[in-house]
Amino acid sequence: MTSLRGRGGVGRGPESRRGGEMAAEQDPEALAAARPLLTDLYQATMALGYWRARRAREQAEFELFFRGCPFGGAFALAAGLRDCVRFLRAFRLRDADVQFLASVLPPDTEPAFFEHLRGLDCSDVTVRALPEGSLAFPGVPLLQVCGPLLVVQLLETPLLCLVSYASLIATNAARLRLIAGPKKRLLEMGLRRAQGPDGGLTASTYSYLGGFDGSSNVLAGQLRGVPVAGTLAHSFITSFLGTEVPPNPMLAPAASQGPRVDLAACVEAWLDRVCAHLGLGVQEPHRGERAAFVAYALAFPRAFQGLLDTYSVQRSGLPNFLAVALALGELGYQAVGVRLDSGDLLQQAQEIRKIFRTISAQFQVPWLESVSITVSNNINEEELARLAQEGSEVNVIGIGTNVVTCPRQPSLGCVYKLVSVGGQPRMKLTEDPEKQTLPGSKAAFRLLGADGEAPPTPRGPSQVPRPPALFLAHTGSPLLDVLQLVDEPPPQAGQELRVWPRGAQEACTVRPAHVEPLLRLWVRRGQLCEPLPSLAESRAFAQLSLSRLSPEHKRLEQPAPYRVALSDKLRALVDRLCAGGPS
Repeated sequence: MTSLRGRGGVGRGPESRRGGEMAAEQDPEALAAARPLLTDLYQATMALGYWRARRAREQAEFELFFRGCPFGGAFALAAGLRDCVRFLRAFRLRDADVQFLASVLPPDTEPAFFEHLRGLDCSDVTVRALPEGSLAFPGVPLLQVCGPLLVVQLLETPLLCLVSYASLIATNAARLRLIAGPKKRLLEMGLRRAQGPDGGLTASTYSYLGGFDGSSNVLAGQLRGVPVAGTLAHSFITSFLGTEVPPNPMLAPAASQGPRVDLAACVEAWLDRVCAHLGLGVQEPHRGERAAFVAYALAFPRAFQGLLDTYSVQRSGLPNFLAVALALGELGYQAVGVRLDSGDLLQQAQEIRKIFRTISAQFQVPWLESVSITVSNNINEEELARLAQEGSEVNVIGIGTNVVTCPRQPSLGCVYKLVSVGGQPRMKLTEDPEKQTLPGSKAAFRLLGADGEAPPTPRGPSQVPRPPALFLAHTGSPLLDVLQLVDEPPPQAGQELRVWPRGAQEACTVRPAHVEPLLRLWVRRGQLCEPLPSLAESRAFAQLSLSRLSPEHKRLEQPAPYRVALSDKLRALVDRLCAGGPS
């Protein structure tokens, strides 16, 4: 196990602290994930209150969860765990942090309190969590955080910040992937539209986890291993007038055999033939655009892609692209694609594919008819559905603003609530029943159904009354999630279980074919218990999880709500505390 200890634990000396600092320096993302003072002031004021009440070291447990699925859907994807572990690894208040807190807390605050803050780390913190990429539902903890009361209180805001947006982005990306289907490539291109650099990196990372194929964000590639993609912008094309002379227009054949060829001259020869076939005058395609395409092809002969809509798709961009692509083809290279960034993308893609096919047949270039067509231009869910419809010739779809800003719902609304102190359950009672919390240390399980599962047999004259049955499930599909107190025996596959769906007035029964524990132990008292999955592994897990979710829950509009239920014992504890009874 890897230790989170050494970031300046209580009573530990400077050598231990320095060892922790060196450990954090080996992971440059640790400090980048979040800093201890990326928090709300009331976390520090509460810390002082706990310390003065001599409660700083009492064992406490918090749960991080959300109350409603985003975007009007019935599911979310859990994300951000890796960033949380990085944050815990680096957590320590530095001298400058403590000095600033001293400037905003009451001037009569005891110096001993600030010394206590200087010694804090996460070496006594335990974290259970859903694996990244898991399906998540309202009320089910994404994280359970246990440790000294003062420390785990200070962790609230940073953990919420790290989990909420990551999970929102992953869920948004998953929705877009469901709309696009499995065959279209989706690229995230929203860095320039993101809410700041941190938001941009988070969006690029977790849109990939949610099902996108890559990102334009180079830093996401360097730090997170996200596949990166990109070619050229309109500025590259408009920078050329057509009067420029390439410093070296000669290009060797792809097989490196044979003489080098003047690509620019070859392109001009092909332009005559292409324009004749398309019924265009040879002067119509823009010279500067063609010069830009030639320059790009000389730099990337094996990855040439044309941006077609700088001037006119049909009268300039397309013939210029074809001339360059066919010239490259003579040398054994194959252009990789074209991109459209304006106009009716679906219709233009149809027209371009038709021309590709006719040119391919006319000049006996079979690879040309399957050249990839990429589109972008403020694509939202509705436009994506149109581009992904049957018969669409679009292959790659770039989405920026509508994935990174989540315009349909800009916040997941995660909360971080105290559920126990000193082993005793705690519950928030409020005027709003939806904001009541569930008390006590809990376990969570997902009950899975099987084909042919039948509801309980109706009650006969000699039978014991049964609660109403739940809905049927698809093969291996989740039936519902069950929350229970941690000391209860886990549900068993094949055995009938009585549960209380949240929001329902009556219990119901379910007999699961399979039972999956949801919360895994990732950090125990500062020790990392197992390696975290890679981002690519979490991405694959997310797609597997979504494939198991039944269609009625996966619908993006008016889905059937997924049930989360309480065990008998947990429901009884809630009722007792609501009535003012002892815990």
